[in-house]
Amino acid sequence: MYPPELFEPMKEDLTSVGFEEMLSAEDVESAFAKEGTTFFVINSVCGCAAGNARPAAKYVVQHSKIKPTRAVTSFAGVDKEAVNKVRELTAPYPPSSPSMGLIKDGKLVHFIERLSIEGRSAQDIAQELLDTFEQHCA
Repeated sequence: MYPPELFEPMKEDLTSVGFEEMLSAEDVESAFAKEGTTFFVINSVCGCAAGNARPAAKYVVQHSKIKPTRAVTSFAGVDKEAVNKVRELTAPYPPSSPSMGLIKDGKLVHFIERLSIEGRSAQDIAQELLDTFEQHCA
């Protein structure tokens, strides 16, 4: 859907700090089924992904004292199979990109949808994530 020169730098924004890509439905099923905690981000080309979601996600994986077991990402409009599987597994939340959440031992324990990203600062979103990690990853 998008040309690689547009989305590749946005993907690299997260993979460069340790996020692993989920490119298929099988990748998502595997990541979400693992024991421990999995922080996931559905990345996007929109402005709220660039200004709020990605900076918050990068901050927490780089600076949190309490971290999830793994951090994974898929890109809306590009990694369609993976994103569709994430959306299936995060129901009843509606499809949303960007979005992010935490899976613990195969169960969704926290979800931040686009409506909760738009209009909030990256710092505010990062604090919500840090509080979530402290509650579920300690």
